[in-house]
Amino acid sequence: MNKVLIVSRQQETYQRLIQQAQLPQLEITDDPRLAAIILADPPNIAAHLSDYPALCWLQSTFAGIDALTKPGLRQDYTLTNIRGCFGQLITEYVMGLTLAHTRHFALYQQQQKHRQWLPHRYSALSNKTMVILGTGAIGSHLAQAAHTMGLRVIGVNRSGEPASHLFAHTYPLSELPQALAQADILVSTLPATTATDNLLNTTSLSHCQNTLLFNVGRGNAVCEEGLLSAIEQDHVAHAFLDVFKHEPLNNQHPFWQHTKITITPHIAAESFPEQVFDVFAANYLRFIQQQPLMYQIDFKRGY
Repeated sequence: MNKVLIVSRQQETYQRLIQQAQLPQLEITDDPRLAAIILADPPNIAAHLSDYPALCWLQSTFAGIDALTKPGLRQDYTLTNIRGCFGQLITEYVMGLTLAHTRHFALYQQQQKHRQWLPHRYSALSNKTMVILGTGAIGSHLAQAAHTMGLRVIGVNRSGEPASHLFAHTYPLSELPQALAQADILVSTLPATTATDNLLNTTSLSHCQNTLLFNVGRGNAVCEEGLLSAIEQDHVAHAFLDVFKHEPLNNQHPFWQHTKITITPHIAAESFPEQVFDVFAANYLRFIQQQPLMYQIDFKRGY
């Protein structure tokens, strides 16, 4: 009998889903010594990995697993994450906020309170360029939606290899400045690795001009001081930030009161338990048949 332990803020929901599914030879345990399988939110389990001597496989409930790939943490198990279900949610977040900003919807709400009839100029998205950092499942889903709305889409990834016909051009990270120089809208969907630490900084953002910046990947990609400088110099017109280096964001942080920064509390793409469980269940059937698991993480690469 395989024993699974759940470490998640959605623990009761996952427990119910597992019990309902009646997966073969699987039993829920609350004893860390017996758990060969863990279903967990990475931040909640990272500091306690040594408590699970029988651990063989950990299924993350998040796409982001950087809490589990930090130096010094054990890596003698198989780690898998969630993919394929966040593209739609990220796309809704980016496109929704882009439209709200470019069409002045918040301003019109304020004007309505004062009974002001005052139109403001705007331009269509169809003559703009979106640069997406990260051309995997999330970036490609966003590219498809942006392409449908008439935007020209440029991708940036580690190799520069084209990921999809939806990208007019794909640059390697080494040529990031060339991509940023074309960005009306810049979206980072990048994972947290040493290669992405402070990638968007004073120097790189200086290639932008009046750009809308979204970070929906991981907080490490944005140099906070560099972003503030880029806003002051009009390289970034407005930043929409859903992820941060330290969460929750300190209540004294300068981002809170900045009129050209919009903060959301890491909600751009929720890990809905039902979708997470579908991945876990499919992977569990592979696990008991000794087949390769889906969405395995390479600890060296960090994704």
